[in-house]
Amino acid sequence: MPARRRVVSAVERRYTVGRERGAGGGMAEYSHNIWAPWRMEYIRSLEEEAREEGCFLCRYWRDPSADRANHVLWRSSSAFVVMNRFPYTNGHLLVAHAGHKADLTDLTDEELAEMGRLLRDSVALLRRAVKAQGFNVGFNVGHCAGAGLPDHLHAHVVPRWGGDTNFMAVLGDVRVVPDALGALYDDLVRQVPGV
Repeated sequence: MPARRRVVSAVERRYTVGRERGAGGGMAEYSHNIWAPWRMEYIRSLEEEAREEGCFLCRYWRDPSADRANHVLWRSSSAFVVMNRFPYTNGHLLVAHAGHKADLTDLTDEELAEMGRLLRDSVALLRRAVKAQGFNVGFNVGHCAGAGLPDHLHAHVVPRWGGDTNFMAVLGDVRVVPDALGALYDDLVRQVPGV
C-alpha cells in the first residue's frame, strides 16, 4: 500500500522551515516573505491622486454627477457608499463620511449613527446581491492601524463566503475577484432602492 501524503499548512511549513534553519524550538521570525504588490499600487495611487486632485473620497462627495464612473452606490445627507477600487473580495464596499474627518471622535452622534445605518444597509445589500454568508466590517483609524487614507474616515464592508479564496492573496500573490467592478456596480445599484 502506498504511503499517504500529508498536507502541510502554511503555518506548519513556516514553523518547520524555521526549525530546519536553526531557529530553535519556536516559530521562525521572517522565514518567508509574503509579497503583496497590489498594496503598493494602491498606496501609490493615493499619493498620486493627493498630489493631483486631493482626497478621492472628498472628490466623489462633491461630484454626484460622476457617481457611476466613481462606483458610488448611494448617498445620505452625511455619508455615502462606494465600491472599493482595490477590493479584497467581490463586493468590497466603503462607507465614507462626507466630511474630511480623520477620527471617529471627530463625528457628531448623528453622523456616527448615519454611518452605522449605511453599514447595516450595505450588509443587507451584499447579502441579497452577492449572497454573502458573512462579513468583515470595520474602520482602520490612523496610518499605523492600516488606514490607506488616514485623513478621511471610512469603514470597510468585506463580504465573505464559506470556503472563499481569501488565502490566495497571502499564498499566491493574487486576488480572486470574480466580477468586474462595472458589472457588479450595475447589479448592486439595481438593488439599492429601499436597501
